[in-house]
Amino acid sequence: MRHPPRLSALLSGAALTMASTAFALMGTASGAAAAPACTVEYSVVGQWAGGYQGALTVTNNGAALNGWSLGFAFPAGQVVSQGWGGKWSQSGTNVTVVNESWNAALGTGAKTTGGFLASWSGANTAPTAFTLNGTPCDSGTPPTPTPTPTDPTTPPTTPPTTPPTTPPTTPTPVTGAPELSVSGNKFTDQNGATRRLLGVNRSGGEFMCVQGYGIWDGPVDDASVKAIADWKANTVRIPLNEECWLGLDNIKPEYRGTPYVNAVKDLVTKVLAHGMTPVVELHWTYGQYTGNSSGCADVHASCQKPMPNAQYTPAFWTSVANTFKNDKRVVFDLFNEPYPDRATSTATQAWSCWRDGGSCPGIGYEVAGMQDLVDAVRATGSRNLILAPGVAYSNDLSQWRTYRPTDPAGNLAAAWHVYNFNTCADETCWNNTLAPVAAEVPLLAGEIGENTCGHAFIDRVMKWFDDRGLSYLGWTWNTWNCNSGPALISSYDGTPTAFGIGLRDHLRSLTP
Repeated sequence: MRHPPRLSALLSGAALTMASTAFALMGTASGAAAAPACTVEYSVVGQWAGGYQGALTVTNNGAALNGWSLGFAFPAGQVVSQGWGGKWSQSGTNVTVVNESWNAALGTGAKTTGGFLASWSGANTAPTAFTLNGTPCDSGTPPTPTPTPTDPTTPPTTPPTTPPTTPPTTPTPVTGAPELSVSGNKFTDQNGATRRLLGVNRSGGEFMCVQGYGIWDGPVDDASVKAIADWKANTVRIPLNEECWLGLDNIKPEYRGTPYVNAVKDLVTKVLAHGMTPVVELHWTYGQYTGNSSGCADVHASCQKPMPNAQYTPAFWTSVANTFKNDKRVVFDLFNEPYPDRATSTATQAWSCWRDGGSCPGIGYEVAGMQDLVDAVRATGSRNLILAPGVAYSNDLSQWRTYRPTDPAGNLAAAWHVYNFNTCADETCWNNTLAPVAAEVPLLAGEIGENTCGHAFIDRVMKWFDDRGLSYLGWTWNTWNCNSGPALISSYDGTPTAFGIGLRDHLRSLTP
């Protein structure tokens, strides 16, 4: 987003119906008196043309295990493209799911859950035979499904032949900031509980250092971070500057390299201490761009550039990932507001540049694409959640699914920004372009705001996102003029502006 006039100019800038089916495959080991090795509940959470999302719940009916492997075969040629809750692999029709380190222990009677995305054609027939550590979990005969009555008001004339499945218990959310994972189109924590990211941006780290004024704009002591938590926020997005983190010599020594990195680490620690999720985000980067919608002619990281650069940005993310890779509570937001669409002549060129980087039309420096940045993070061994924003200052996700980067960790989500002056700023656009993305992956509105000093617009945004269980963060927790920032607060003790009071009261209303 933008900053007060003294800092930089203000930049211009169907839902899928998820048919659900479920049934239990009750395991029976050989011999009528033997206890089944496991019980597997397999369900189709949502299905669309050529693809679907599935879920598995496995109950261990045998001796306690420290390490497990679930095996099954697809009967109709389905192919898994992504899985979670375990390490998924497929050879031909045979699928294997091996435990992660955090869910290796599976006691007697204990459950573990997982899910996957897969393709299908012709028929989406469910698997009927499962094994747990090589031991059969079922007789190989699927249960007889209960017929669906022609008239929904008329019950079936005979009782179902399949024993009723015990509904799975709702996981209890972990206390404090969670280690977030992507599970289908939801964020989940270590317990498998669904989580939403709801909170604010804390601007300053992207511009103060390069302008020579300091590292943060305003206090970042414990009291000021506690004030954010008092709004019942659970997430704080922290914009950063590439050159300041890497310690390039155009930045004052006291604001670059180790002092800057330590300041960021200290703020992240404070955010975590108050039970909130820190989102570290790359805002301003190196690379000279003077084309359409240029924010500045400077080669240095003193304004928003259309895309990251290949010279420094992969190194930035390598360093950031190495710094935080041992704490999965920290989230990585790859780049603030890409706008290659302003430099290139076609949408295809823009989205190709966004994903693949290289020599992009209209941009005079070598670009690092989103795939380059995902690769840089994962090469460190980090499995932290990654957010990839769209184009048009992150306001356009229309081709995000087509060009989404490949993430070997399967922990990638979409980020989006919206203000009342953006192109995609009404429910029709959100229904047409956001809903299909949100049906496949988690969606975070990393910045929401308006330049009216009111909150009527973000009220609409929050309602649309609340109705779908999605996530959003208000811009920004800084004491600027509420229509030039826009700023949520007039004081770092948490006193809201007329704009900020809408977000504050709404966040508090969501907390029991």
